Amino acid sequence: MSLIDALKWRYATKKMNGTVVPQEKVDQIIEAARLAPTSSGLQPFRIIVVTNPELKEKIKPIAYGQAQITDASHLLIFASWDKYTEERIRSVFSNANHERGLPDDSPSDYEVQLTGGLLAKTAEENFAHTARQAYIGFGMAIAEAALLEVDATPMEGFNNAQLDELLGLTERGLRSVTILALGHRDAAGDWLVNLKKVRTPSAQFLIEFN
Repeated sequence: MSLIDALKWRYATKKMNGTVVPQEKVDQIIEAARLAPTSSGLQPFRIIVVTNPELKEKIKPIAYGQAQITDASHLLIFASWDKYTEERIRSVFSNANHERGLPDDSPSDYEVQLTGGLLAKTAEENFAHTARQAYIGFGMAIAEAALLEVDATPMEGFNNAQLDELLGLTERGLRSVTILALGHRDAAGDWLVNLKKVRTPSAQFLIEFN
């Protein structure tokens, strides 16, 4: 199946049947997010995987009672760095140098310039930037799930602060951004499954300057 065909197949599943998604497929979906491009390769986000039924029950009211939280096989919670720090940026570049067999005696001119630019911004500006990077990985995960015919429901409807507290994300220097619920559709019980997929027509969506 091509990516276009997979995206036509997928939809924001409203009712899942509770069956477990094979771990190898979950691993592939997470790997797609890990391999996603990010600004300067910083990858300033992490994925928290939740399968524990009791924890999902605690998350459900935080997500305003949405059934996918508990019906899903896996919850992938995308959480990004709360801010940039010199230590975090240095760690990324140091690891890259190590993996590439390059010397790591001192930061490159590019790293120094990048670090100075990012640290000059406020923590909220930093978080806005790291969250955008998380969304790139989020999109890649959705696409990979579709290719594997795993239903994936993107979810922004939850109380971020409460979820951060429940999972202890603040102590890790992270803030929740979005949730991806993975599972398999309950075709008999989902009102959305058979409705036509509707998107903005191409003629209106595309703006060209020739």
